[in-house]
Amino acid sequence: MTRVMVVEDDENLRLALVTQLRSAGFAVDGAGDIAAADRLLRSAHHDCVVFDRMLPDGDAIEYVHMRRQLGWRAPVLFLTARDALADRVAGFEHGGDDYLVKPFVMAELTERVANLCHRSAFDRPSVLQHEDLVMDCARREVRRAGVLLTLTNKEYAVLEYLLAKAGLPVQRADLIEHCWDAQADPMSNVVDVVVKRLRRKLKEPELIHAVRGLGYRLGAR
Repeated sequence: MTRVMVVEDDENLRLALVTQLRSAGFAVDGAGDIAAADRLLRSAHHDCVVFDRMLPDGDAIEYVHMRRQLGWRAPVLFLTARDALADRVAGFEHGGDDYLVKPFVMAELTERVANLCHRSAFDRPSVLQHEDLVMDCARREVRRAGVLLTLTNKEYAVLEYLLAKAGLPVQRADLIEHCWDAQADPMSNVVDVVVKRLRRKLKEPELIHAVRGLGYRLGAR
């Protein structure tokens, strides 16, 4: 699943942004300052990061600039009330990919985030396939033996990760990290619930197998 980070110190706005992006199908982490964002960004991959510029512990463009010099490539959208041309130019010069001035329309922010996430996905394969199971990543379509399957966002995300690791055992913790946001409880059974639904939708012959004490593997027994 596409994973996004929202870094905003205004708690009400941060919660509204997180809720909006989750309703659009993204896994979303939230942080209120640069230090909290840095911890989350170093512990998991994010396809896009939305940064309010002025945060309690500094200007986000300085943090982004520092991370860019170290090779960090995740697309960044800056949010700010500062709409001067010099401010926008500074955002791009320091490694920003997009710049949105407050106040803004939620639908526009969602579309901009989706576009940045799409850009970051260019290095992923456009099609994943194992035997008669085919996932068209560009169209977000999954077919088994030619039959189109209807999957939820979580089912699609879990299947995509298992397909990418076809033949290899995948730990539940890895599925949690890549398919859920930081609010997910690693001790819960959310992975098992989604896999159970996927097995039912994929039908026979079974493709997703349990690996005792570890997680799951997609492929032949």
